[in-house]
Amino acid sequence: MRNVRLLKYLGPGFLITIGFIDPGNWTTNIAGGARFNYSLLWVITAGTLMLIMFQHMSAKLGIVTGRSLARNIRAHFPRPLTAVFGASIVAACFATDVAELLGAAIGFRILFHIPMVIGAPLTVIIEAVAILSQRYHRLERMIAVFLAVIGVCYVAEVFLVNPEWGELFPHIFVPTVNSRNILIIVGILGAIVMPHNIYLHSNVIQSRDWGRDEPERRSLLRMELADTSLAMFYGWLINSAMIIVAAAVFYRHGVVVDSISQAAATMGPLAGRLAGGLFGIALLFAGISSSITSSLAETNVITGFLGRPEDPRTWLYRIALVATSVPAMAVILMQTDSYRVLILSQVALSIQLPLTIFPLLFLVSSRKVMGNFASRPVEVAVGSMLSVGVTALNGLLLYQTFGGRFG
Repeated sequence: MRNVRLLKYLGPGFLITIGFIDPGNWTTNIAGGARFNYSLLWVITAGTLMLIMFQHMSAKLGIVTGRSLARNIRAHFPRPLTAVFGASIVAACFATDVAELLGAAIGFRILFHIPMVIGAPLTVIIEAVAILSQRYHRLERMIAVFLAVIGVCYVAEVFLVNPEWGELFPHIFVPTVNSRNILIIVGILGAIVMPHNIYLHSNVIQSRDWGRDEPERRSLLRMELADTSLAMFYGWLINSAMIIVAAAVFYRHGVVVDSISQAAATMGPLAGRLAGGLFGIALLFAGISSSITSSLAETNVITGFLGRPEDPRTWLYRIALVATSVPAMAVILMQTDSYRVLILSQVALSIQLPLTIFPLLFLVSSRKVMGNFASRPVEVAVGSMLSVGVTALNGLLLYQTFGGRFG
């Protein structure tokens, strides 16, 4: 009976999961596997564990307060800080859009030979229609189907490329950090623990009835944690598979990958036509589905910080849905180095991440905001240490970028 009840609450976590197997993840994971073999698998493990914690906090905040993270920040922080948090997350959303639209456009080009200048606007049209014409639960089911397709493609690819299982397993848990891999580590981390996804979870979680009295709500919160954990574990499998495939195909053959298009073109000759085709299918589904969820996050962030209804029927919501894609479209039309742009977009997310985590920790630990559901000191302490760790990695990245050396 409890398992049947749990099924009613599964869904929001899987909607969030699609955001961290987006084309930005593909770029950083391919770069990590192609350059450093299996040695960065530990980043996927660490990032996923961190993600479960912060996504659970965000979901609990939304459930207990009945408001999104953006609305809670607006209600409980001074206006100058609210402006900083709001402006930085909107900028991070723009970076996210670059990754999602570019990935989908590359997918259209790989599979159907559609030019990227057409594929990117086509993706915007698809995401706008999907969001504005679908009811939330239908949208959730559609994303779940997309997620299943991506998973099947990548599981099949792993077995096609025949990785060295004995060599890769230790790297799932043993960390390696140095001046050569720091950019990719921060990029992978930013692609997994995406700040806009933390905002989104506090919003979409309200699609379920979480009860009114405290005992029932505490019971249902355990179901939310199960939903989040199962979904994030699925994302961990797919992200790990990306690095494994890149290592087994590109690193093994000494191929330096400079773009997703090159990765797709090289995948076929090195691993077989089936592997190349699966790569293109999964990339297209990842680009379209993640662009839908990133657009949901962007519009909810903008309307939430402005104190306006987070309602697709309002004009502000519809305008924001399209307007947020303009900077990304401009980058794509400029024909810049797409591979470098995708990696830097994920680094931008990681740099913004502390500005999302710190206010989240403050809110979930406040009894004024959460009442009896406030996070315990141990949970807040662990979250704070993780936040400091992310900030330290970002500091090392900036130090290296401006000419410093370490390690």
